Amino acid sequence: MNIKGICILGATGSIGVNTLDVVARHPDKYKVVALTANSNVSGLYEQCLMHQPEFAVMVDSNKAHALQDLIAQNAALTTQVLSGAEALAQVAELPQVHTVMAAIVGAAGLLPCLAAARAGKNVLLANKEALVMSGDIFMQTIAQSGAQLLPIDSEHNAIFQCMPAGYKTGAHEKIVRKILLTASGGPFRTTPLEDLPKVTPEQAIAHPNWVMGRKISVDSATMMNKGLEMIEACLLFNMQPEQIQIVIHPQSVIHSMVDYVDGSVLAQMGNPDMRIPIAHSLALPDRFDSGAEPLDIFAVKRMDFEAPDFDRFPCLRLAYDAIRAGGIMPTVLNAANEIAVDAFLTRQLRFTDIARIIEQTMQQFIVRSASTIAIILEVDHDARNIAKRLIEESNP
Repeated sequence: MNIKGICILGATGSIGVNTLDVVARHPDKYKVVALTANSNVSGLYEQCLMHQPEFAVMVDSNKAHALQDLIAQNAALTTQVLSGAEALAQVAELPQVHTVMAAIVGAAGLLPCLAAARAGKNVLLANKEALVMSGDIFMQTIAQSGAQLLPIDSEHNAIFQCMPAGYKTGAHEKIVRKILLTASGGPFRTTPLEDLPKVTPEQAIAHPNWVMGRKISVDSATMMNKGLEMIEACLLFNMQPEQIQIVIHPQSVIHSMVDYVDGSVLAQMGNPDMRIPIAHSLALPDRFDSGAEPLDIFAVKRMDFEAPDFDRFPCLRLAYDAIRAGGIMPTVLNAANEIAVDAFLTRQLRFTDIARIIEQTMQQFIVRSASTIAIILEVDHDARNIAKRLIEESNP
């Protein structure tokens, strides 16, 4: 049997840990070739002990030396340690790697994702920011190289499972009316609006349904996460923003739906467990065990649906503004959001100031084409600096 090599970018994060859990259940199908992390030395070392990768990458060079010292003390480990952002792209392109799990959070995942796409790998995309930033460039790279792009977000994976054949070429437009992109509504769905300015980072990262990293948890609380997913869905499934309807579904049992012109609505359901979309993408075109608990529909009992309130979730409105404007604006949106969320987590901003900083940053830019990676990286850099300046001005 042909065992496929896998590289996991962002191995110590939530998606990386879940991917390794699924892969470990199927050693006859996948072998871990490379694992990467930003700075979590102990976490990556434990993963190296368990999965014996050929390569381990630490972006932080000092942390890489620390990992190398640990590995050198263990004669049974032959893992080669690499360091630096360029090493992320290097391991993503390795000839023995068939599949790349792209799970680095934020803009840092853009270049290694593109490297995997250029190399024609199976790209399992859990990094929505890379696609939001680079848009058509990323999709063109996938098409030109023959790489396969498989979405890992539970919502996009659900849509992928429900879409008709031919959606990549646009043939689906005649039969698909819209995509219903579900959202839990996060921890503040019913919080009185006057209480939102007092929200703490600890409250914002306490998601009711999903276990996620700090940045993504805050994005879920502001619903920017859903805004980024809406932009991603437009790119992945060749849809217009008006064809993406966001539906708040607090139980997180239906992960998304596709509405057909004949009145049929196809939905993908399951427990809120990221191992389900990970296993689906790893097993294609087959299915195998993910380790997730089967859905007990009787325990669910009820499912609720409601429209999002843009007054409560202004970040969602800003995401629609960005994709409609096009060009560089999604890149600006993403960059400003990353800076604003970090400032909130470090108590430099109030929760409700996140959207304000993003909107003020977007107002500093004139829409122009995002036709090259150089332009995208330049805009990302400039937007971050503007957002930082606006935050500093908020805290004299």
